[in-house]
Amino acid sequence: MSKRDYYEILGVSRTVTDVELKSSFRKLAMQHHPDRNPGDKQAEIKFKEINEAYQVLSDGQKRAAYDRFGHQAFENGGGGGGQADFSDFMSDIFDSFFGDARRGGPRNANGRERGADLRYNLEIGLEEAFTGKNASIRVPTSVSCEACSGTGAKPGSKSRQCPTCGGHGRVRANQGFFSVERTCPTCNGRGEVIDDPCKNCQGTGRVTRERTLSVNIPAGVEDGTRIRLAGEGEAGLRGGPAGDLYIFLSLKPHPIFQRDGADLFCRVPIGLVSAALGGEIEVPTLSGEQARVKIPEGTQTGKQFRLKGKGMSVLRSREVGDLYIQVVVETPQKLTARQRELLEEFERESSQNTHPETAGFFGRVKDFLGGLGGTA
Repeated sequence: MSKRDYYEILGVSRTVTDVELKSSFRKLAMQHHPDRNPGDKQAEIKFKEINEAYQVLSDGQKRAAYDRFGHQAFENGGGGGGQADFSDFMSDIFDSFFGDARRGGPRNANGRERGADLRYNLEIGLEEAFTGKNASIRVPTSVSCEACSGTGAKPGSKSRQCPTCGGHGRVRANQGFFSVERTCPTCNGRGEVIDDPCKNCQGTGRVTRERTLSVNIPAGVEDGTRIRLAGEGEAGLRGGPAGDLYIFLSLKPHPIFQRDGADLFCRVPIGLVSAALGGEIEVPTLSGEQARVKIPEGTQTGKQFRLKGKGMSVLRSREVGDLYIQVVVETPQKLTARQRELLEEFERESSQNTHPETAGFFGRVKDFLGGLGGTA
């Protein structure tokens, strides 16, 4: 199968200037680039043709040979028209953009690699979330090596400039129209080479230690709150900046209170007699004080009482939520003969006015069943 004319592939005339040639190549390369046409084999083939044509026509000597002899000028080992392996070409481009990401964290201008961020899970009680606290935690992490001061070089020795990249940490190569820059393979982007590494840290500039840190937990934190300690993460390689430490808080379940934002809820059981006759009960609060709640006569299960300002602290605010007391009327168990006798006597003396909800419910049931019988 005969090859297409290089000028035809790039859509230019034989009198095209270098500027026009480059402009046309750039437009077509962007149009048929595999990243823009994933899975399209035709686009990949066209991209190879465009690259091959430009490799020849952008070179003065190759272009002159092509104008005179056509494709025959590059056949039988005659100086190849830039048919570099496509996968190598794409690999170089990929490495220039993503090489650092594949090798680790970001590096600064002098090649020092930033340390990784760390996570620490801390569980606290609801009372501690209410008042706030200073917590002491022990974190195993990498710290700067004291023996070499984080340089990675043996004490008394120094690193030297990388001979491959000249201290820049990156090298550049031309791939046709593209200028590809990648991490230096000799120094891995540091710009320096260590001939005599520190024995304490094996040249990394950091060692593993367990540190004790103090964490200020403000009042009102919620489950899942994140606290950032800047610079308390993993030390950077060879003197690079340290990462951050993130404290993730979780709250232990409380045996008495349930939390909903700034409000607290508490279920309080009361006796049958107290619910019927009324009275007062004492309930706890997170502040440690007791609060008195007045129970009116005839209180039913599920009745809620609101205690304003007795709830949860609000984060970064002076406001406090409310405490809601939900009453649960407890039915007496294990009755004595006398207690049973009294209750039976009470039942005989009861009327619809004594149990209005019961009377109302069974009245509705009677009407419902009567309605079904009427339509049968």
